[in-house]
Amino acid sequence: MLQAEQLLQNRYQLQHLLGNNGIRQTWLALDLQAPDTQKKQVVVKLLAFGGTVQWDDLKLFEREAQILQQLNHPRIPKYVDYFCIDERTLWFGLVQEYIPGESLKELLALCKRFTEKQARKIAVEVLNILKDLHELNPAVLHRDIKPSNLIWGDEDKIYLVDFGAVQDKAAREGATFTVVGTYGYAPMEQFGGRAVAASDLYALGASLIHLLTGLSPSDLPQRDLRIQFTDQVSLSPSFVSWLQKMTEPAPEKRFATAREALIALKSGLAVKKQQGQLKEVINNSGCGINNTTEQVPEEIQGWNWGAFLLPWLWLWTNQVWVGLFCFIPQVGWITTIALGAKGNEWAWKSRRWRNIEHFKEHQRGWAIAGLLIGAPVSIILWLAAIGLLFRAFF
Repeated sequence: MLQAEQLLQNRYQLQHLLGNNGIRQTWLALDLQAPDTQKKQVVVKLLAFGGTVQWDDLKLFEREAQILQQLNHPRIPKYVDYFCIDERTLWFGLVQEYIPGESLKELLALCKRFTEKQARKIAVEVLNILKDLHELNPAVLHRDIKPSNLIWGDEDKIYLVDFGAVQDKAAREGATFTVVGTYGYAPMEQFGGRAVAASDLYALGASLIHLLTGLSPSDLPQRDLRIQFTDQVSLSPSFVSWLQKMTEPAPEKRFATAREALIALKSGLAVKKQQGQLKEVINNSGCGINNTTEQVPEEIQGWNWGAFLLPWLWLWTNQVWVGLFCFIPQVGWITTIALGAKGNEWAWKSRRWRNIEHFKEHQRGWAIAGLLIGAPVSIILWLAAIGLLFRAFF
């Protein structure tokens, strides 16, 4: 029976138990031979062979060790050691780098609800990890992405841990694999013994839905095997559509790769339902300010503070030449109000933008400049004008 302070391999001193699912034990330990004192803490996973442990469990355990040994990724815990102990019970041990932080499951247990901005950040970071894993030769599939396997670590970075269900796609076509995954997060094809890159995308999408709603996907209603979550959250239309595509029941209807999903997320292009079909709205920026047939994306509509507070400078970088009327005293104030109300639409149509995120970042910068520069200057000018009027009449 393992216990705290016990020494394994004359090297790893167990500190406290992190998890025990009946098959494996996971311990936080000290590596007494670590050359770097900052990395003395390690995670030791132990599997006791025999009893309820089957050959498939041992195969998965050994595969995790083999693949972790080959990986060198800054957001994946590094492999340290693999060993076997034969003391009445045959123990297999896997040692890996300890990632300080809290799992997203732990944060959910504290009743934390994640915002769309936070969910997008997590999605981008995990997709970057998956992109690197899926593009290896052979590709590596995690097969068990869920909040408990995502760590919010130092410097607000997200780490992917627990490769106990990992699959190396070197196997020949038609081969069968051990069925793994967690109900609610794993897609249907995975329970059929098959997994593809899009299977990891489904699990990520389901995890993000859990973060946003505070409810496990298995507790949310389903319609035609699709997770129904929109009534639980208030999200931008494009992000809702992106999540729905990530969690399509049929793998061929999801994004094919992590890279494709990442591009779609960063582009911010809305996906709208039209007559029961999913239709992607193209990037129609630069179509011309007089173009009345092209509609601007819903996400960018609204008041533009940069155009309102700094109309004289804003119009040049956004190429909204109608704004030149703001220099004419008689209509300048009317033009300024019009720029505030229609500035986003005019700016979108007047010049070409890489994507919605590019547009929003640009306008956000002008809004900040308007508040820091435009507003104070306007106040000073108004006070000066009022002072002149006061002198003239009194």
